[in-house]
Amino acid sequence: MLRHRWPLRLMHWVNLACMLAMVGSGLQILNAHPALYWGEASNFAAPLASTKAVQRGGELHGVTQVGNTRFDSTGLLGATNNPNGVRVRAVAPSWAMIPGSRNLAVGRRWHFFFAWAWVINGCTYLLWSLASRHLQRDLAMRRRDWREIPKSIIDHLRFRHPVGEEAMRYNPLQKLAYLGVIFVLTPLIVLTGLSMSPQLDPVMGGFIELVGGRQSARTLHFIVMSSFLIFAAVHLLMVVYAGPINEMRSMLSGRFRIRTNSQSKNGGPGNE
Repeated sequence: MLRHRWPLRLMHWVNLACMLAMVGSGLQILNAHPALYWGEASNFAAPLASTKAVQRGGELHGVTQVGNTRFDSTGLLGATNNPNGVRVRAVAPSWAMIPGSRNLAVGRRWHFFFAWAWVINGCTYLLWSLASRHLQRDLAMRRRDWREIPKSIIDHLRFRHPVGEEAMRYNPLQKLAYLGVIFVLTPLIVLTGLSMSPQLDPVMGGFIELVGGRQSARTLHFIVMSSFLIFAAVHLLMVVYAGPINEMRSMLSGRFRIRTNSQSKNGGPGNE
């Protein structure tokens, strides 16, 4: 059956490309000063969170601090191996950063370019969703959805898949997740991103005061980005357990294979 129309599929892949570029270039920017603060000014002596490399036993070790808690993060945060296998100071592995080497200026250019491409793609998605009624028809929460939230949670915990026509509609947890991304995380990451530019103080001054300062906006920007990554990780997990071939087919060709109740009982082909 046709599950996703071509505009939705195209915007999905544009969104993925932009997100990968923004995360990689964002890590490059964070690498220039891997610490987060709360308020208007940077309190270097007491950051809210930070990661750094320290010498221990003749080797570099990554140490990450969140509040008053510190833990060794060697190989992931603070100190990682470069492509030559040499341990260096870096907020993240070199393969995760764009353009890959220490280059703040190029990283900023990548980040800003793909951020605006992402915003344009998001606005296009929102306009298309309203015009095609995708938002109202497929994502809007209805009374039935609110009642089915407990059942949907149990189905997910039991890795139970819907069959027949039920497989063609979003379940309540999917709807809440997508609506949260569209109307909560997306506006927050755009507003906090714009707030970090002093040139936009006349426009963003009220929002900066609301969140407690420019450093607070930077920290919130990082938290929202982390929330996007958590969403993406859960999304990929759902794709894998629900049937990656069928799911990928639906996002490439739009076609999605479903099974009936009789096929389910007889061990017929799977579906998401």
